[in-house]
Amino acid sequence: MKNEGFLMGMGLLRNFFAVLGALVLTICPLGENAFAQTYPIKPITLVVPFSASGPTDTVAHLIAGPMGKDLGQEIHIENIAGDGGTIGTLRVARAAPDGYVILINHIGMATTPALYKKLPYDPLKDFEYIGQAVDVPMVLLGRKNLPPNNLKELESYIKSNKTHVTIANAGQGAVSQLCGLLFMSREGVELTSIPYHGTAPALTDLLGGQVDLLCDQTTQVGPYIQKNLVKAYGVTTPARLSSLPNIPTLQEQGLKGFEIEAWIGLYAPKGTPTAVIAKLNKALRSALNNPAVKTRLAESNIEIAPMSKVTPASLKQHLESEINRWGPIIRNAGAYAE
Repeated sequence: MKNEGFLMGMGLLRNFFAVLGALVLTICPLGENAFAQTYPIKPITLVVPFSASGPTDTVAHLIAGPMGKDLGQEIHIENIAGDGGTIGTLRVARAAPDGYVILINHIGMATTPALYKKLPYDPLKDFEYIGQAVDVPMVLLGRKNLPPNNLKELESYIKSNKTHVTIANAGQGAVSQLCGLLFMSREGVELTSIPYHGTAPALTDLLGGQVDLLCDQTTQVGPYIQKNLVKAYGVTTPARLSSLPNIPTLQEQGLKGFEIEAWIGLYAPKGTPTAVIAKLNKALRSALNNPAVKTRLAESNIEIAPMSKVTPASLKQHLESEINRWGPIIRNAGAYAE
């Protein structure tokens, strides 16, 4: 009899916890939906994991105002530079998943897994995806007095001079370094890489003739190209740029598959409610369709991503693809950040 009473008690206890579990599963979505309906009720922080005035920071400031207006709350920019963007990115990965701390980051989200042997976060596991925002094209530049006048001549010049040819970059993990690695990989050559602490000093030395080549974002170098202060050997996009129509693509000059853009996307901490992500995505799309934002981005040679890319699913897919693409290139070059 005692055993029967014990078994009956255990059965009742199991039923109690089963009912309790069902109630939790029912209540949690209701709580999440209620939270999402009131979100946001306070200002939002948009973390830029780089210093102020760079391309990513520029995009952040352009879209923050319109996004905040759509959401009904201000969006404050917080610059947290250091370690190739990993410090600021980690800050968001560890933030509460409530939509009040979000991240804007460039192609570095895809390259850091290969660059850092001990990355303190996983871009594919520790974030939710809001959407891709813009594409920032690159252009391969040479010093003004570099003898070659086009890519074919540059290829011959490199074969003759080999490692005596120098190519600058903005530091380990910078998009300019990635572009240089891709160029050397496609050409099957090894140039002498000169790292700098940022794009500005690298560009200064290119203008001064201290280095031969630099692959840089069009946001920085458009005026120098137009004033013939540097030589432009080709843009890194599949098609020519409307802002620089006279510069051919590297692909059309024979470097098939040579494509790199400093694409920029928005992220939130893992576990951020889907309904909150949807609100942030709606605000992002609204900002990118803002006429003033469109004009300012065009003036900076920054291209708005097609609306088909401005979705959580598309950004996740693109990030996965870019991680798979850049991993082998970085590992083969031995270009580790540590």
